[in-house]
Amino acid sequence: MIAVVDYGIGNLRSAEKALQHLGAQAALTNNPDAIAASDAVVLPGVGAFGACMQALRESGLEAATKEAATDGRPFLGICIGMQMLFDASDEAPGVAGLGIVPGRVTRLPDTVRLPQMGWNTLDVESRSELCAGLPAPAWCYFVHTYAAVPEDDSVVSAWSEYGRRFAAAIEAGPVWATQFHPEKSGDNGLALLENFVAAAA
Repeated sequence: MIAVVDYGIGNLRSAEKALQHLGAQAALTNNPDAIAASDAVVLPGVGAFGACMQALRESGLEAATKEAATDGRPFLGICIGMQMLFDASDEAPGVAGLGIVPGRVTRLPDTVRLPQMGWNTLDVESRSELCAGLPAPAWCYFVHTYAAVPEDDSVVSAWSEYGRRFAAAIEAGPVWATQFHPEKSGDNGLALLENFVAAAA
């Protein structure tokens, strides 16, 4: 069972539907006990870092989400869900992230049009399990103005370039995350989600 954390913000159902399309037993849930009992967890997110962190905390799901991201289960963060795994974001000074992956989320340069909205390529690290089997180059769909800067680059499993090089995907043990939207990235996104479903099996 894959729990998709439903903290009441953004289009969370698209991630659930993409997983179900692959044959996974996935369900949106706002029940901490259901998250605790699941085999794997997905944390989606759209919009702003501060609003998403506030919604997660007010929903009473922060503790269950942190536990899921630290107890060895497969975990996937998507878009703002990836950013929330870090310590903090320049988008919301003073708002703490989940602190699962050391690092900070920073704004992309003003030398490019923001937000980045559309397709961009991934430069995948050869060791990546999340992005295994993707073509080179792999095109994926992004919508964001901020991007994570991990303290340790070794957690980055795919890079992209937009104004600057940034972490497009990370793998910190069983905690995987993407800045792009796999559920909106066609066959490449489905292949990536299939890798996650296989890890959760």
